[in-house]
Amino acid sequence: MQQLLNIDKDYLKWFSEIKSKIHSTQIRAALAANATLIEFYYDLGRMIVEKQAQSTWGDKLIQRLSKDLRAEFPEMSGLSYSNLRFCKQFFNYFQFCPKISETINKRSVNKLQNTDNKNNEICQQSVSKLYSQLLDDLSPEFIEKLKELVFNTPWGHIIQIINKIKDLQTAIFYLSETQKNGWSRDVLALQIKNRLHERQGKAITNFAFTLPEPMSDLAQQVLKDPYVFDFLTITKPYYEKDIETQLIQHIAKFLLELGKGFAFVGQQYHLEIADSDYYVDLLFYHIQLKCYVVIELKNTKFIPEYAGKLNFYLSAVDTLLKKEDDKSTIGILMCRDKNNIEVEFSLRNIHKPLGVSEFDLTTTLPEEFKHSLPTIDELEQSINKE
Repeated sequence: MQQLLNIDKDYLKWFSEIKSKIHSTQIRAALAANATLIEFYYDLGRMIVEKQAQSTWGDKLIQRLSKDLRAEFPEMSGLSYSNLRFCKQFFNYFQFCPKISETINKRSVNKLQNTDNKNNEICQQSVSKLYSQLLDDLSPEFIEKLKELVFNTPWGHIIQIINKIKDLQTAIFYLSETQKNGWSRDVLALQIKNRLHERQGKAITNFAFTLPEPMSDLAQQVLKDPYVFDFLTITKPYYEKDIETQLIQHIAKFLLELGKGFAFVGQQYHLEIADSDYYVDLLFYHIQLKCYVVIELKNTKFIPEYAGKLNFYLSAVDTLLKKEDDKSTIGILMCRDKNNIEVEFSLRNIHKPLGVSEFDLTTTLPEEFKHSLPTIDELEQSINKE
């Protein structure tokens, strides 16, 4: 009987390894298929642009091409008039890059897929700096990186980016973040709408002086300024506890706004210090940074005293919760408004890693005003009349 149990355990372990291999193979096959499809769409867009330049057909050429292709390949999707127009737009968007339509370097893709987490984290922290430098000279390294990003991005995501982003550097930012975080199309659209590229890494911090390299750069990229909590439904007057409670009620959206790596630990987390009770607004653990993160919400303008209180909490968490292999606890103070010079002075002599950001809310209209506003149907009727 014991021998049978051991055989079962060994088999289950072996079977699990086979399942993992199949999953990884499926992922690689999907990536390869996507790369081939995106390259085909780019090349098709190039051919359309070149043919239109030689004729006077204009968009009628795309209409005729769509009709003929669908008749020839009835089982194939992606040959509609609108999608062929997107192919043309796709080519025009990236045509500055002379080698973009070459076959993607499969070895580079495999190397990217097999990178261990630690090295991947170190690479990700400087991605925006790398692309900023590469944009200056369009080096072969830049072209290869761009090919990897574009060809490994789903077509629906590419359409979102080329329709809503005008400059290349910002497009590269969203391509990179999509690949790094595995965003769905809806999440990508939300991040573009909330202008993540203008907010990420913009918080005022003292990380350069309180954290070692490369953790300081990575931690800086984790913070945003401002944070946008437009998913909350709060009416004035609202209080810090109301905001805090609703953030937890919408924890999935809150974590999305915080960014990848945050794990929720507790709300109003209790700390006992010298027989006195203290409560941290929100406590998280960041998986990549390997440290606790204390978030304090202040529904007012920043004042220097807030930094001192948060510094106190960081010392307490480091003493009471931090394990030997954890890194130093990081503090994020979120307030409704701030003067950057005041913040910089306040953080100057604090030796714990601390950042200050603003946060924005979308206020819900009180009921008495809601009834006095026109409905969507009424607005549409008014527009139609005009």
